[in-house]
Amino acid sequence: MKINLRRNILLLCVSAFHLLGLVAVAQAEDEGRPNILVMMVDDLGFSDLGCYGSEIETPALDQLAAGGLRFSQFYNTAKCHSSRVTLLTGQYCIAAGDTHLKHAVTSAEVLRDGGYFTLMTGKWHLKEQPTDFGFDRYFGHLSGACNYFRGDGSFRLNGEPWKVPESDFYTTVANIDYALRFLKEARRTEKPWYLYVAFNAPHAPLQALPEDYAKYKGRYGRGWDVARDARIAKQKEIGLLPEKLRPSPRPEHIPAWDSLTEARRDFESKRMATLAAMIDRVDQEVGRLVEDLRKSGELENTMILFVSDNGACPYDRRSNSLDSDPTSGDVSWSDSTGWAWARNCPFRYYKQNQFEGGISTPAIVHWPAGLKTSPGAIVHEPAHLVDVMPTLAAISVSPIPNDYANRELRPVSGVSLVPIFQGKKLERSDPIHLLFSRDRGLRDGDWKAVSFRGEAWELYNMADDRTELNDLAAEEPARLAKMAQQWTEMTRDLLHASQGSYSPVKPAELPHRHPEWTNFEVDPQDRGPRKSTSTGGIRARKNTKMKIKDSELRLTFTGEDPGIAIDQIGKEVGAGPYRVTFRLSTKTAGQGELFYTTRPEMILPEGVRVEFPVEASEGWQEIQVDIPIDCRIYKLRIDVSEGEGEATIADLKLRDRQGKVLIAWP
Repeated sequence: MKINLRRNILLLCVSAFHLLGLVAVAQAEDEGRPNILVMMVDDLGFSDLGCYGSEIETPALDQLAAGGLRFSQFYNTAKCHSSRVTLLTGQYCIAAGDTHLKHAVTSAEVLRDGGYFTLMTGKWHLKEQPTDFGFDRYFGHLSGACNYFRGDGSFRLNGEPWKVPESDFYTTVANIDYALRFLKEARRTEKPWYLYVAFNAPHAPLQALPEDYAKYKGRYGRGWDVARDARIAKQKEIGLLPEKLRPSPRPEHIPAWDSLTEARRDFESKRMATLAAMIDRVDQEVGRLVEDLRKSGELENTMILFVSDNGACPYDRRSNSLDSDPTSGDVSWSDSTGWAWARNCPFRYYKQNQFEGGISTPAIVHWPAGLKTSPGAIVHEPAHLVDVMPTLAAISVSPIPNDYANRELRPVSGVSLVPIFQGKKLERSDPIHLLFSRDRGLRDGDWKAVSFRGEAWELYNMADDRTELNDLAAEEPARLAKMAQQWTEMTRDLLHASQGSYSPVKPAELPHRHPEWTNFEVDPQDRGPRKSTSTGGIRARKNTKMKIKDSELRLTFTGEDPGIAIDQIGKEVGAGPYRVTFRLSTKTAGQGELFYTTRPEMILPEGVRVEFPVEASEGWQEIQVDIPIDCRIYKLRIDVSEGEGEATIADLKLRDRQGKVLIAWP
């Protein structure tokens, strides 16, 4: 009965969205329905654009903001794949069926069925391919990250494998090359078009074009303390943040710049120069795309939305060739926790955390024919990626279906942002739900409850304390308990998440730490191959003890960042695509990671990373991870825990497309 009621409510909501959409579209009825351009970048910090406080040169995006509107409280899911699911479906990731999308329809399917020509370029990071989920045209990589100069084996063009050129290739540029090519084709159809560009930048590996890196090399020698202060001052000056706002202080895990060794300062300044160059290049390519719309006469009635999937990334994994310039596929640098702190200013924490530093990122809307707000308006009302799909359905006047072939649909959770476009207030009946792995949160009006990696809930009044410095949990226990209970009920009933996802929080361990944040107690080092401690071709990684019994890998984790690795996979396996399957038993829920390499010289965890959920259970969980490449795999790494604990892996197999077992371990 509850499900039918929800569906009826959804139908009413969709109708309301469409009425509001018609109001917006009526402003440009002579031009017809708007074209739609959605651009998502990867791991962009809140302050990384000029119009959000940065010193990085981003004139194209700044001009879009000056002629449109930008949000000061636009939220994502704090993680790559879950933000993509949410943006495309209007549902929270787990509710939508995670990367399989088995309980959702995508905006591409909704708009295609509504008469749009649908196009995508860039990073997919979900199951199957974009052409399986409503996109008429697609160019890009199915993987979550790749070498910017060399790509990987997961590149596709309209559903078919596409070989990356051996030279003169850079993914950010290629994304727009193909976007422009697809737009030419779209214009011949005389249909309105919907283009989704998913940049991989500035996600690691940190690699920049030589001319872009030269522009920023040497600019960041004064360090993150000075850069962050300058960004915060600019944010207040341009009215993005209130003058009275108190920025979060430098946390315990990040040292003052002046206390670093010369070797550390040199490498860190080069890392930030690379990030700046990558962001600059994104802006250049956005400018190239916008100029094409202007020349074609489409800019006036194209709704442009620019967002990020999460805040800046703090995970400092592996870097090589530290003395070289990061301007070729041979050099691969990881992210910096220190610069992630500066880039997410004035907030706390990072990608994956549900604090503002992880979930609040730039969001720009430009639509001359549809916006009723003043040019350059700053919207301080909270919004979320979950609102994007309902908004696109509304402005395109495309119905969101209640049923779809081969899927069991669940209700859309987002709301249309058209009222904001019209200069009105947003009507949102439910709080904004926040969850990734063990990090959780709930935004309800001015109040926010948040938990760091499953530790004790904290409570903040966001109207007075946007930077989350004054925890009111002890002063407002009843309010916090009510919000925690509502979060739990939404996680269980709306997301349909496993019980481990909403297990009780544990006491806080302060100061907060993460195993993959930068270790500033040592100088940066070239990360060469590890010494192998292998059994049957499998080695236990650091902080991992492994015993093989009854064909099971029984693992004990004694510290941070544990797991197993396979450093050599023979050529007899042939080319992909592959599938890795195993059974897992563990009492600790979290997020698992699988890394694989497609070239023999690459060192784990370089290569491609794929995430999978880990449930806490006394029994077995069946794990299946697809590796959608058409070349050979060389190395494999599997992490099923982030810290201390135990786990058992059984029936670990590498399979081919048809499910045939290529290798079984141990």
